[in-house]
Amino acid sequence: MKEFLRAFNSGVFEKDLSGEQKELVRNLLNIGAISAHKGKLYLNDGYVFGRLDIARDGTGYLQSFDDRFKADLIIENRYLSGVHLGDLILAKILSSRKPRLHAKVLMCVKPAFLTSVVYTKSFGREILGVNVKTGLANPLKATQKSLKQLPANTLLKIDNLTNEITEVIGSLADPFVDEKISLAIYDKNDEFNEACKQQAASFGSEVDEALYPQRVDLQHLPFCTIDPIDAKDFDDAIYFDVKERTLYVAIADVSEYVSEYSPIDKEAKFRGFSIYFPHRSVPMLPRELSENICSLMPNLPRLAFVFKIALDENLNPQKQELFEAIIRSKRRYDYDEVDEILRTRKASEPEILSWLLPLNEICERLRRARLKRGFDFRTKELRITLDERGLISSTRFETDTPSHKLIEDCMLLANKAAAARIERGVFRNHGSAELKKIYALLDDLALFGIDAPYQSNLAKMIGEIQAQADAMGIREEVDKLIIKAQKRAEYGSESRGHFGLGFDNYTHFTSPIRRYSDLILHRLLKAQMRGDEKFYNYLLLNIDATCARLNELEREADKVAFDFMDRKFARWAAENLGKKFRCYIDENGNSVTAKLDDKLKGAKIFVSNFAGDILTPVLVELTDANIASGVILGRVVKKI
Repeated sequence: MKEFLRAFNSGVFEKDLSGEQKELVRNLLNIGAISAHKGKLYLNDGYVFGRLDIARDGTGYLQSFDDRFKADLIIENRYLSGVHLGDLILAKILSSRKPRLHAKVLMCVKPAFLTSVVYTKSFGREILGVNVKTGLANPLKATQKSLKQLPANTLLKIDNLTNEITEVIGSLADPFVDEKISLAIYDKNDEFNEACKQQAASFGSEVDEALYPQRVDLQHLPFCTIDPIDAKDFDDAIYFDVKERTLYVAIADVSEYVSEYSPIDKEAKFRGFSIYFPHRSVPMLPRELSENICSLMPNLPRLAFVFKIALDENLNPQKQELFEAIIRSKRRYDYDEVDEILRTRKASEPEILSWLLPLNEICERLRRARLKRGFDFRTKELRITLDERGLISSTRFETDTPSHKLIEDCMLLANKAAAARIERGVFRNHGSAELKKIYALLDDLALFGIDAPYQSNLAKMIGEIQAQADAMGIREEVDKLIIKAQKRAEYGSESRGHFGLGFDNYTHFTSPIRRYSDLILHRLLKAQMRGDEKFYNYLLLNIDATCARLNELEREADKVAFDFMDRKFARWAAENLGKKFRCYIDENGNSVTAKLDDKLKGAKIFVSNFAGDILTPVLVELTDANIASGVILGRVVKKI
């Protein structure tokens, strides 16, 4: 939608409009915001499209989609017309003698989210709803009599289009309500509707092998799965034929169960991705599928979509076959178990050990070859543990270990093989970093004594930076800065390469239980294998819009998880106000933030009294914590 709105500045061809776009154009013509000229539609002077940001004082800031507006346009609260944070809007510029341009909202082109969350609060004699994200108080569509019967700080879910209260979520004082808040803010469903439940239950929990005589039977091969210790859905299983130097990557065949436009498919497309909280997940598919009939559970026959990849002596793919199969995983490993096997070279299953160790050696060679073009980042993923009260009891950082890397390299081979089979569909693209971000990165690195002159060969330059960081013992910190300087990987209908991995073509094939992108790809590959060009092209209808929506949903799924953690940290901070904790400066741009680096780690703390370099160790006193918004405030007591 953003690119469509931006196009009005240079003209949009009327003949190319989709049904949804035609409806929007009619509304824009009715209010005089656009005009037609020689078959193209143009935005009239004085009108501007953009995304709305709202400050805590209620002032709106319009981030224009017109590059001529270098600064955000200011929209006073009285001119917001009930739109919400993140909405795509049309605004009209107001004549103003002030230094900054002012505008007023004319219409919401596309709401950021269909729902929002408020908590009740008394303002004099009136009960208002305070938005948990913006902190703005607004009247509620309910009688004051009914609102006054609710306890203070009652959380309500609001329909953003009608402003109606759709659900009483709970109390802000209850830690167990946090996940409901995070899901409701981003309009995510926890439960599946009845149609989805009935369809999921209809598949049963067992695979009848007799129903699939056309599938390749691989049940005799000693496949295994390798996942986190608390995993409940198993997307992928692997087996390596040492003698033939052939890798089998078996992926849960979700498309066999979830057909296009079925109730489950519509819900999966709406969700886009599974969401993972520390204590539970919100799956993309009903659990009857994600944790049962689709999941590659041990010692049970399961339908799989399999890549059989034969490698030559230089480990280049010599032959890559794709087929539908039945497998029976012989063992479910977690990462810690496989790390122990790789360390001790011992296992209770000799048959699996006989191929797992040679495969690991091959993966190490593949990784070394890949890193001549791609990057290896030593990142740490924050994990929190909750106690019986729903509060943080501990934190830890999860790092990549040899078992993680083994699985990753197997999945990369399968994903590359899938990308090579399609010219248009769903690709995973990652562009090279923007030049201005690279120069900013080099300036930041100079503060730590890393001398890295700019090179046009970014892969070589980043490799040299990482080598210096290794020698100085600050590799993980430097990798964080390098990652921040890069673009975000995104889905697209055409391949543009993956800069970070160093691949010319790349896609996501290996997680159809958790990612809708992979499910689309499986359908495309099956249509291609059948030679069904008509159905293949049918699947590609509106694929650009689908990829754009997947990118939005991926960001939202991440935001839900981060929002949840922020609120948990805010509850911890509220119980520790006035106390001092070790931190390091994480950002020093428009706002300065410190990251908690004490017994507990990872909380973001906004500090207002510090000017200095990022990564500076500091002692921070907690001064305020807003559980509703998940914002923690503090002040730097001293540098450490």
